[in-house]
Amino acid sequence: MSAHPGDSLHAGATRVPFRGRRAAAARAASTPPRPLRRPRRPIGSAVLHAPQVLRALVRADEIWLVVLAAFIGCGTGIAVWSMTFATQIVHEVLFGISRSQRLSAMVELAQVPTLVVPAVGGLFLGLLTLALGRFYPRRTVDPIEANALFGGRMSLSGSLIVVLQTIVSNGVGASVGLEAGYTQIGSALASRWGHAFRVRRTELRLLVGCGAAGAIAGAFNAPLTGAFYAFELVIGTYTLGAFAPVAVAAIVSVAVVHAIGHPPFELELQVPSRIDGLDYIPILALGMLCALVGIAIMRGVTLTEEMFRKSRVPVWLRPGIGGVIIGVLALVTPAVLSSGHGALGVVIEAPYPLWWVGLLVLLKATASAVSIGSGFRGGLFFASLFLGALVGKAFAGALFAVSTAHAVSPVVCALVGMSGLAVAIIGGPLTMGFLVLEATGSLPMTLAVLAACVVSSLTVRRTFGYSFATWRFHLRGEAIRSAVDIGWMRNLTVGRMMRREVRTVRAATPLAAFKRDFPLGATQRVIVLDDADRYAGIVQLPEAHADTDDEHTLADIVHYGDTMLLPQMTIKEAIAMFENAESDALVVVDAPDTRHVIGLLTEQHALRRYSEELERRRRELSGE
Repeated sequence: MSAHPGDSLHAGATRVPFRGRRAAAARAASTPPRPLRRPRRPIGSAVLHAPQVLRALVRADEIWLVVLAAFIGCGTGIAVWSMTFATQIVHEVLFGISRSQRLSAMVELAQVPTLVVPAVGGLFLGLLTLALGRFYPRRTVDPIEANALFGGRMSLSGSLIVVLQTIVSNGVGASVGLEAGYTQIGSALASRWGHAFRVRRTELRLLVGCGAAGAIAGAFNAPLTGAFYAFELVIGTYTLGAFAPVAVAAIVSVAVVHAIGHPPFELELQVPSRIDGLDYIPILALGMLCALVGIAIMRGVTLTEEMFRKSRVPVWLRPGIGGVIIGVLALVTPAVLSSGHGALGVVIEAPYPLWWVGLLVLLKATASAVSIGSGFRGGLFFASLFLGALVGKAFAGALFAVSTAHAVSPVVCALVGMSGLAVAIIGGPLTMGFLVLEATGSLPMTLAVLAACVVSSLTVRRTFGYSFATWRFHLRGEAIRSAVDIGWMRNLTVGRMMRREVRTVRAATPLAAFKRDFPLGATQRVIVLDDADRYAGIVQLPEAHADTDDEHTLADIVHYGDTMLLPQMTIKEAIAMFENAESDALVVVDAPDTRHVIGLLTEQHALRRYSEELERRRRELSGE
């Protein structure tokens, strides 16, 4: 048996003398502790956790948000080039043009394909849309509507369908542009990537703007134009914090398009080195004229859509009928076909007579209205540029016919008309100003364009109030004037703000019993129910105690029996109900027919929540 039981813990253990143990303890105390090594993760685990790490980086540091914007610009540039290349191939196959030619710039085309291709292509588009509608019945939102109402959330599959429809429409010669498809797919890619990285609502809206900026920048070889298109039309405002991601997306998209091939649009013009002060008078008048023409075109598109809708022609057959009309117009001149990329550069510098320019305006405007009204998919971005250049040329010709002493250069008028009409239809004065600056490199020309754009924008806002995109939203019943985020207002519903704990009483309760159960100061108001537990009104406690006739029942003194809120109402609708009822509190019921009480909302609480949300949006817009 051991002399010291603690010296040996189990059989076979080495016996350590007490003095040796004390020395070892002293050495251990003097030795600094070794740092703990983090256990290495297996390679497979690191790969699995990589998305979480990237999400955390993007959410924590704006530099990584800029990196994500660069990838968005890269993807958007590839999409822009791919759509342009695909459309050109379709033009070559269907209309028999060469790789170096552009459809709208052709002097003449064979009559048979000119008539047959738009008609058959329209019929094919109608059947394709009918078939796709069975698999994807939901309506696809565009970037402006997504940022205004849905916090930047867009459907990638729905956007791919829009891209396919746009390529088919432009490929068969419909007078629509590809820019709507460019921005749709660019913004949808950005929305999908932002959703994958789980960015915040404000950052998701910003990334959608980055996708739109890359689309327009790559389409026009103009980074500043793309950036300010995003700020003015898709994001709805400009902030210093948003500039870096949007600008990087636009620059990267242009670089990618140049690396793959040639940009879809290049405009090389000789413009005057200076513009006289007296020339600004007709330039401003031209801006006002462009606004009126733009309003007429938007009304014409709406009228054409209404005519097709009121007709008994099936929806799938309407593009075929529209294609027949477009083919007949193209027999006069192929310039009405497609978006007009090729014809724009020719029209600006060609010495056309005044009557021919006026005829081109009428034919192109009719073709654009028929194309969109009959169901072809696309936008009016480039069509508005082409029509504006024609209007400017016609204005210069008319001015020269009246007085040769104060005539303005046709090139100047064409560029001013191009920008002024695009501002009237699309919006974005700075966008069009930068487009001219990047296309010509002339600062005097840019100043003249900006002056005309301001006049055009003011005229449209005062006389019409909408751009083409927001006008179509208005026709659908949406109260959208820009891409400024108002979706939060719809999310702030009565059901989210109401208080569910409420005190109720029967309408047949005698007033004396009510006074006994609810003394003054117990509460401010009580909700009254009928015998079927349906809402009957509100009783104010001070008013009940002021009534001296104890034989009355609560049914004699109830208020607001016919005024009630529903849980799906927005805060805007709730505040309007408070103002109309002149009440500081209203009851929330599940439905107007059942009238089962589910809560109570006070005007004070609703206004406070509204003010809090407004302050939050203000801080987001200012970048605080």
